Amino acid sequence: MYDYLVVGSGLYGAVFAHEAKKAGKSVIVIDKRSNIAGNVYTEKVEGINVHKYGAHIFHTNNTEVWNYITQFATFNRFTNSPVANYKGELYSMPFNMYTFNKMWGVVTPEEAAAKIEEQKKEINHEPTNLEEQAISLVGRDIYEKLVKGYTEKQWGRDCKELPAFIINRLPVRLSFDNNYFNALYQGIPVGGYTKMVENLLEGIEVRLNCDYIDKKKEYNALAEKVVYTGAIDAFFDYSLGNLEYRSVRFENELLDKPNFQGNVAVNYTDRETPWTRILEHKWFEFGKDENGNDLPKTYISREYSSEWKPGDEPYYPVNDKKNCELYKKYRELADKEGKIIFGGRLGEYRYYDMDAVIASALDMSEKELE
Repeated sequence: MYDYLVVGSGLYGAVFAHEAKKAGKSVIVIDKRSNIAGNVYTEKVEGINVHKYGAHIFHTNNTEVWNYITQFATFNRFTNSPVANYKGELYSMPFNMYTFNKMWGVVTPEEAAAKIEEQKKEINHEPTNLEEQAISLVGRDIYEKLVKGYTEKQWGRDCKELPAFIINRLPVRLSFDNNYFNALYQGIPVGGYTKMVENLLEGIEVRLNCDYIDKKKEYNALAEKVVYTGAIDAFFDYSLGNLEYRSVRFENELLDKPNFQGNVAVNYTDRETPWTRILEHKWFEFGKDENGNDLPKTYISREYSSEWKPGDEPYYPVNDKKNCELYKKYRELADKEGKIIFGGRLGEYRYYDMDAVIASALDMSEKELE
């Protein structure tokens, strides 16, 4: 019998498994997919490390997490600077002086600030929906061109129907800084995330194509304790109802040309374009292979946002009031499960950045393995 069965080989599961092995525990990891690494899985296509489940850009201000994860991979100096395409007009993201110059022809930070302040006045009451909230933060022009269409595609709802709290802040930079993340550490693991997770799981037994939910009893019998990183509602057979998620569908294309859009991410912010953004994966590693040679082909993914339904990949929890209340009820059931530890994005029904997943897994390891 093992000390721990870890269900899921994404970041949470892999970090916990690594720590448990280091503490001298016997560990087995199972995953229902045919590959390790969960949603950070990268697959090599024509020398390009393709992010199969969407862009994963590591960024953190947490020095402890950075020192921990860089034991398992060398990170490059990739900086996320997305571009917004509104009906063929290109704008810099996040909103900065390049954006404001293109939008209004302003040249100084004072002019930009004055323009935004003047437009924000349109909302003179407490915002009651996302549209009003966004206008009260950045004004109508930026809202109409760079927020509205993208957000409606992302959530599948009109901005007037979305709650104001979804956008608590929109970064406005009165400088020419277009580094999207204000993080001390940022980058992509050289050679891809899969290699990094392989390093975390070194020396640990991993079984793929194993659906835990199908044979829960059988799998639980393998170990003293279970670390479960799947969906919490699925664990309880949706007995209290489905938690809601947004899902993403990818349309992938290998192109026989060296450059499609010149940037990792281009967001399509008009409502008419059906996809939310296009990723060009080679730019995560500056368009070069491991030996520093230019890659002759390119690989792109168009992303389409959709309502989650059973069978789809759950990506973003819909953390509104109704779902948070339902999660609380599932959490109460989870707390009664003596030998099961629930963790990670799906196990805790939380939108987690990668550094927060790692911090959470380390935290749990510390409590559990002391």
